[in-house]
Amino acid sequence: MTGPVSRFRTLPLRSRLALLVATAVAVAVAAAAVTCWLLTRAQLRSELDNSLQNTSVLGAEVQAALRNCATGSNPETTATAAAYLFIQVVDTNGNRCVFPYSEPVKVQAQDISVARHVTDESLHNSTTEEGAAVRVHTERVLVGPGAQAAVSVSRPLAEIDASLNRLALLLTAVAGLGVVGAGAAGLWVARAGLRPVDGLTLAVEHVARTEDLTVRIPVEGEDEIARLSRSFNSMTAALASSRDRQSQLIADAGHELRTPLTSLRTNVELLARSEETGRAIPPDDRRALMASVKAQMTELASLIGDLQELSRPDATDPGPLQVVALHAIVDSALERARLRGPDLGITAELRPWYVRAEPAALERALVNVLDNAVKFSPPGGSVEVALSEHGELTVRDHGPGIPAEDLPHVFERFWRSPSARALPGSGLGLSIVARTVQQTGGEIALRPAAGGGTVAAIRIPGAPTPPPEAP
Repeated sequence: MTGPVSRFRTLPLRSRLALLVATAVAVAVAAAAVTCWLLTRAQLRSELDNSLQNTSVLGAEVQAALRNCATGSNPETTATAAAYLFIQVVDTNGNRCVFPYSEPVKVQAQDISVARHVTDESLHNSTTEEGAAVRVHTERVLVGPGAQAAVSVSRPLAEIDASLNRLALLLTAVAGLGVVGAGAAGLWVARAGLRPVDGLTLAVEHVARTEDLTVRIPVEGEDEIARLSRSFNSMTAALASSRDRQSQLIADAGHELRTPLTSLRTNVELLARSEETGRAIPPDDRRALMASVKAQMTELASLIGDLQELSRPDATDPGPLQVVALHAIVDSALERARLRGPDLGITAELRPWYVRAEPAALERALVNVLDNAVKFSPPGGSVEVALSEHGELTVRDHGPGIPAEDLPHVFERFWRSPSARALPGSGLGLSIVARTVQQTGGEIALRPAAGGGTVAAIRIPGAPTPPPEAP
């Protein structure tokens, strides 16, 4: 069974805003109306009390009223009190003597207390014998030597109640009109305020329907709706950029895969044709052909591995980093580099340096840097590797170097300089290196070396000694 809150949440946002505005105004108007009514009643009661307190009754009139009461005679011509006032004398026993033209009012304990001179005066409510509510002011009076009594002057509360009732009806009508007007104004404000949200909704629905990420929402002002519109525009721009990069990656990967696959298919077709025709391929040509097939398979495997590395779900989140010895990882990478360039002279001078990184990813990145140095070094050349006491790792080769106009592009995916396109590789190695180094908070740069060649400089935040282990 759904409650009011559940039903409220199912309403459109525009209706909810209008309802909330109307409710808030209704509460405010009701509070103001009740406060106004109470203040008015208090003011009218105060004026009534002042009027009763300022009404004076002469002693002669009191004596005449007592004599008439004692003799049972109550001539109307002796009355001097106004017709809207009810006056009576109350003795110490609670007996009353009513003035002419007055209605008898029920005697209260307060009246007897004043008659006995316990209190000087009293203001209280009472009723007539017919049940009409009155306001009573009682004060002490002397009726003779040693005689105690009190005079009660009363006025009907009906005159005040009638005014208060008219005021309540007027306030109710004004409050009702205010609530209706507030509801209409709230609906208008909700429509006007949510118009940008409607535009945002249409844009989101258009993107979901057409996958058109070029949609932009006009931004006006600096409010929350404007911030939401800017965020949506930034999100669609980022999605469009990501999709463009993805398309470019697929296109570049297809282009890079086409060359080794074409060469591999050609070589395999030659081998198949030799088997089908029975024409044996000369041994030297066959060995060269098999070596080419092996090289193309190796290149494909390397390219697929690089693509898998770039497409990992955790590419932007390397996971928890560990404190590792950078000099040890460099030393391990050097062993693999020496196997790939046995004719090169690779020297290393490594100082201790500890960093926070993912060991496997960092070693792969350093292997890629060393592979580039080995690949571009001339036969019999040398590669110098140094890790300074300040944590800067440099890898210097004596190859042809990188032209100045190519340096801004070396870390782009699949980018290869014209001089390197004839060499094996996918063009992804330095892109992977840059991403790995940046994830550790470091930076990498390539610069021309004095005397020819290239220097790769990597700097990762760390310390020359490992941090103390937590207890």
